[in-house]
Amino acid sequence: MLLRDSPKMTFEVLWSPKAVKFLEKLPRDIAVRIREKIDDVREEPNRYVEKLVGKNDYRIRVGDYRIFVEITYNPDTISILAIRHRRDAYQ
Repeated sequence: MLLRDSPKMTFEVLWSPKAVKFLEKLPRDIAVRIREKIDDVREEPNRYVEKLVGKNDYRIRVGDYRIFVEITYNPDTISILAIRHRRDAYQ
């Protein structure tokens, strides 16, 4: 029996103004890594996100930075809520 690859769902990414402003202040190499990770997450969100304890939001790790997101299905969207350095992320 042949197994077919399931069609990949691509999620739409919505950036909050707060997240965009923080991303613009980061060094270029880190900002590029974050953008590349978000592109990966668009294809397979369940592979990269971790649920936050006691909340309906999720986080994505990129080096020393944490990206806080909200995922909705129907329509399939990933909302980037905030980006923080890990030392400030959970305060």
